[in-house]
Amino acid sequence: MTGGPPALARLRPLLAEIGDAKRVRVADAPGSLAEQAFARAWGRLVAGEDAAAVALSEAAAAVARARLAGIDGAVLRTAGLSDGEAREVLRRGFDEVAGPVDPALRDTLREALPLVVPAPEPPALAGRLNRQPRAGATAPGRARVIVEPPESHGDHCLTVAVYGVLVAPVFGADPVPPFLVGLAHHLHNGALPDAGFAGEVLLGSALPRVMATLEERELAALPAPLARRLRAVLGLRADAGARESQAFHAADVLDRVLQVHHHARAAGFTADQALDDLELVHAGPVQAFHLDVLAAAGL
Repeated sequence: MTGGPPALARLRPLLAEIGDAKRVRVADAPGSLAEQAFARAWGRLVAGEDAAAVALSEAAAAVARARLAGIDGAVLRTAGLSDGEAREVLRRGFDEVAGPVDPALRDTLREALPLVVPAPEPPALAGRLNRQPRAGATAPGRARVIVEPPESHGDHCLTVAVYGVLVAPVFGADPVPPFLVGLAHHLHNGALPDAGFAGEVLLGSALPRVMATLEERELAALPAPLARRLRAVLGLRADAGARESQAFHAADVLDRVLQVHHHARAAGFTADQALDDLELVHAGPVQAFHLDVLAAAGL
């Protein structure tokens, strides 16, 4: 690792915020923001857009989303801002959290930050993966631990793809292959319900054949140039030797563990944290009145 563990430690809080897009929704589109970006990224690739442009712009948009959530260029335009004003808002959101990103990559992503991201019709596989829940943490011989709500495979794959871009400099990797592998590494789960590691163990020697058959079925339905590119990069999953393999596997394991940390934080969240740490009753002209109301109500 060229950046070493400290670089990953610096990135971790940003990665956690980006992962929260799995849990943020808006009124005018179905699914989480991560699921929407997953479908959009697949639509762009199927439409023939350059993979590097898709990877960098989607990663940049994900960084800005960490704090702006569903406020994007289209919303800001609808609200009457000029393109210049809207772009400045997006860049402020990006700049507020992008400090831990490798400086050269940060500059590249800032330039790639889109005002409005193209959204061609996504392939059917994107919808299936957005509807397919992930199993969560399972182990052979043990009952499944159910956490609600479950993330979808679209949530996970988009998040791993974005993480792959952001951690690529730590490993001296090209960010585009990890992005593509992240998007495509669960193609087989479009048809195969997720029973987690426990289910994979029970499939035994049939597992590689099952996964390969279902993955190839999805690849065969894609435009031939894109399918060839994906077949090439999906080989990076086999080990952690190449730099791009390391970036993908780092992104994958970070997302899986940060997802567990999210559920642990959610389970332990208290009202005091909201009131004191997050200043739920925040400063403003009626803050004193709000505090009086809460005091009178015993809250």
